[in-house]
Amino acid sequence: MSETKSMYRAFQAVSPGKLEMTMKPVVDPLPGYVRIRVEACGVCHSDAGTVEGVFPIEWPRVPGHEVVGQIDAMGEGVEGWTIGQRVGVGFLGGNCGHCLFCRGGDLVNCKNQDYTGIQHDGGYAEVMIAKASGLISIPDDLSSVNAAPLLCAGLTTFSALRDSPAKAGDLVAVLGIGGLGHLGLQYARQMGFEVVAIGRGSDKTELVKKLGAHHYIDSSTTDVAQALQALGGASLILATASGGKATAKAVKGLRPRGRLLVLGVTPDPIELSSAELIFGTRSVEGSLTGNVATGDTTLKFSSLTGVAAMIETMPLDRAPEAYARMMSGKARFRVVLTMNS
Repeated sequence: MSETKSMYRAFQAVSPGKLEMTMKPVVDPLPGYVRIRVEACGVCHSDAGTVEGVFPIEWPRVPGHEVVGQIDAMGEGVEGWTIGQRVGVGFLGGNCGHCLFCRGGDLVNCKNQDYTGIQHDGGYAEVMIAKASGLISIPDDLSSVNAAPLLCAGLTTFSALRDSPAKAGDLVAVLGIGGLGHLGLQYARQMGFEVVAIGRGSDKTELVKKLGAHHYIDSSTTDVAQALQALGGASLILATASGGKATAKAVKGLRPRGRLLVLGVTPDPIELSSAELIFGTRSVEGSLTGNVATGDTTLKFSSLTGVAAMIETMPLDRAPEAYARMMSGKARFRVVLTMNS
């Protein structure tokens, strides 16, 4: 912690691309909220939406939505959690429970849900205030550092795979071997799919096999759609990379009634002809993340099966460096901030 118990260190975005350290006062949580002493926070590419000013935010704003720490104070009306309990906070800041989508059970698309690190301060800090309805349980045998990336990258890929129509034994392809993709490969293998990794370069062959892939397609030398069809066609493709053209080309690799799930955000359009969808009854859809219950399951499943992110750690005072390394694409594959000096 910081020099005094009444203040804490945080890194906040103050203008596009600029993070600076500040001291913030420790405040008590409002009803329905908890205060967390942060132990670890993942650095996710979605943080760029805050740091670069892409999202509609109010400066200054503390980014970070892969947050793990201990509850040290609870507001009125918080039930089911205890002081000292280790919890996680992901991208979704906590559903309202009363909007049309919440009442229908679709908590991910709650109309009144804030996003962590966007509408309220996130985890690039020693302390964070979080809505109790957005908390995720951390298994005792998962370290805070290992749990952090699973709250976004892990939850996103796990939820997409588990909620898809693909069944054990089906051919499932993961497009992109990065922060999302390297976890998607592991989950797909542990769920019993025949797993195809799609990346660029022959140097990734051994890595993807270690991560669980049965097959590797080098998109720089091979037609991805033809290679997938030679394997029987994919029932599901997880598009974790951010290239619109690569995603569009992969659609032809789907088997009839196959589905392509877009997880990686890209400004590039995904251009498809209607014939590619109609002939074969194929579909393309997006997937944001999972709800808190799926978050609990993601961490438990990861603990049981040994699925783990490949992590580089940096202390909080190197947050700008950690963010820059993530944005450069050089991180292998997730950077996690720790609150230790």
